[in-house]
Amino acid sequence: MIDRYTLPKMREIWSEEHKFRTWLQVELAACEAWAKLGKIPQNSLKKIKSKANFSIKRINEIEKTVDHDVIAFLTSIAENVGSDSRFIHMGLTSSDVVDTSLSLVMRDASDIILGDIDDFLKILKNMARKYKTTAIMGRSHGVHAEPMTFGLKFALWLKEMERNRERLANARTAINVGKISGAVGTYSNLDPKVEELTCRKLGLAPDPISTQIIQRDRHAEFMCTLAVVAATLEKIALEIRGLQKTEIGEVEEPFKKGQKGSSAMPHKKNPIICERVCGLARLVRANAMVALENVALWHERDISHSGAERVIVPDSTILVDYMLQKMSYIIDNLVVYPDRMKQNIEKSQGLIFSQRLLLALIDKGLTREKAYQIVQSAAMKARSAGKHLKEIVLFDKESQKHLSAREIEQVFDIAYYLRNVEQIFKRLGIT
Repeated sequence: MIDRYTLPKMREIWSEEHKFRTWLQVELAACEAWAKLGKIPQNSLKKIKSKANFSIKRINEIEKTVDHDVIAFLTSIAENVGSDSRFIHMGLTSSDVVDTSLSLVMRDASDIILGDIDDFLKILKNMARKYKTTAIMGRSHGVHAEPMTFGLKFALWLKEMERNRERLANARTAINVGKISGAVGTYSNLDPKVEELTCRKLGLAPDPISTQIIQRDRHAEFMCTLAVVAATLEKIALEIRGLQKTEIGEVEEPFKKGQKGSSAMPHKKNPIICERVCGLARLVRANAMVALENVALWHERDISHSGAERVIVPDSTILVDYMLQKMSYIIDNLVVYPDRMKQNIEKSQGLIFSQRLLLALIDKGLTREKAYQIVQSAAMKARSAGKHLKEIVLFDKESQKHLSAREIEQVFDIAYYLRNVEQIFKRLGIT
């Protein structure tokens, strides 16, 4: 894989300059292939390679007349090369150049995003280690469930992002193909060796079969993978937003010196970046839907996919690159309040230990139904009286028939709930 630090920035690889430069790269690779097969004289190839260049301004001028971007591009090059330009684009159709070029750019975009994911994985792993034993309230339906650790949240996100990395690496392979096979994929005016040699020069695999275009299931796989990555980032951002609610207050987005949260309320510190990530994820998902719509085209091709791709592919790669960098910043600088986590665990006044109490009674030989009745009754009393469940149980006659005071104390020991955390981390390979 290409060293990500040698790549241009994401916005640069989607520039007009880079697009045409990549088109030229494909054309020159095809010329070299033809030359190896003896169809282009070496002197002509040398002249083409030394003089082939373009002017974006001139391309735009020509396109106003011809209304065809590839022809305008080729005309601009021909004006620089002269008579030997007749060998450029020999036997090719426009999509041979455009689709092969798009694969190159999408590959570069993949490498940038894979690098972003690698950075994010390191941060998530560090946070998982740091907060491995920090107790926090686990919630289901937004309601207190049972205690867990804050580190487990990061470990969960870490493993999901590792799966996302694997998905993206697979999608990169899927789009890392080129096609130089002519108007309907039959090599009617080409030698298949031209495709083989051109793709080898570009570091692409030849598409085993194509029509006039590379089939769009490949691009749909790539775009759907970006949508899954965005969904994971949204998931993490949404959790941070939830934990930053005033009523919970367990974490906060970093808040820079001089930053202001509200034009009306000076006290506000809002999770604005996480909210932004959640909103942008919707765009990436929507773009994936367009990519799926692009799979079905008329016969050997139409161009209903083309205009849409000029928007959705750059937009989604730029968005995911941005979202990953922002979430790396958020997690790496997350403000964490462990004391508030402890306070929130205590808010339920011991009700979260109800399952442990239930199982302790069952261990004493009670039926599940009888044990459930005892625990539920005690829990209702604790809730209505505003007392800790342990206090109610210690003086509950039904509970005292089956559990000693020492056994009741053990039921309400939070360490019981966290006893397997170390084993989970070892299973995940986080040491």
